[in-house]
Amino acid sequence: MPEAEIDINGGIVVYELIGPEDGETVVLTPGGRFSKDYGGIGELARALADGGKRVLLWDRPNCGKSDIQLYGRSESHMRAETIGELVTKLGLGPVVAAGGSGGARDSVIFALLYPRLVSRLALWHIVGGVFSTMSLAGVYVMNEIRTVRSAGIEGVLGLPGWSELCAANPRNATRLRATGAEEFERVMNRWFDAFVPKPNEPIPGVADYEFEQITVPTLIIRGGAGDLDHPRRTSLEVHSLIKGSVLVEPPWPEDAWEAAVARFQKGEGSLFDPWVQAAPVLLGFIDGQPADPGA
Repeated sequence: MPEAEIDINGGIVVYELIGPEDGETVVLTPGGRFSKDYGGIGELARALADGGKRVLLWDRPNCGKSDIQLYGRSESHMRAETIGELVTKLGLGPVVAAGGSGGARDSVIFALLYPRLVSRLALWHIVGGVFSTMSLAGVYVMNEIRTVRSAGIEGVLGLPGWSELCAANPRNATRLRATGAEEFERVMNRWFDAFVPKPNEPIPGVADYEFEQITVPTLIIRGGAGDLDHPRRTSLEVHSLIKGSVLVEPPWPEDAWEAAVARFQKGEGSLFDPWVQAAPVLLGFIDGQPADPGA
């Protein structure tokens, strides 16, 4: 189906469905503040669709053409609520929640908040650990807090990322101004807390004990041995906390993330180009085939 818009929690969310209408639905969620149209995401979606799945691609709030939204315990909690309402309004549940990097975090929280809407959970490039978590604080909130305190909401409108969101969607400048500096700063401070490393939180904003609530079949693709942004250790921790989860070897080279970052910095390709290589293992998992941990 063509790209469509829907009102979710007071903001417009842009989405599209790819693949056969009678296919099992997979909600595919990327990381960063990247649009659903960012390189590598569509390629994985089409590979899953070719395998008979119906894939929901969506521009999360604060990404792509969707509206800016500012609420929730963390940005990922806000996005998880958005997935829940989106799936409910479209009548798609239960769905396979699949995500990488920040999308893995969003998918975990979605499974926690809306367990009846999730049939399976697939995660890769999971963010965790002190370096990775504090890096995200710098990327997503620290400069925002400094800017709104020194230059108000007009300063935020000029920041990279937020200015791009306003260019892609003219409603967003109005929405930011309506939010105002005081509320924007309040939300950023709350979201910042998720990125403060805590000994009982293997991933930002989700405590150890919360993982016990996830009972659906879960696939975890191990993090790369040298990947500082998505540490191997974090994937092992999440695997140990989700009872019955299956941990598999990455379907891409061990240094795929580092290589993608290097290409990206040269203006070549996208960070998520390797993701399409996960299609076979994801399709097998969705179809209930026993996963080969060494695959």
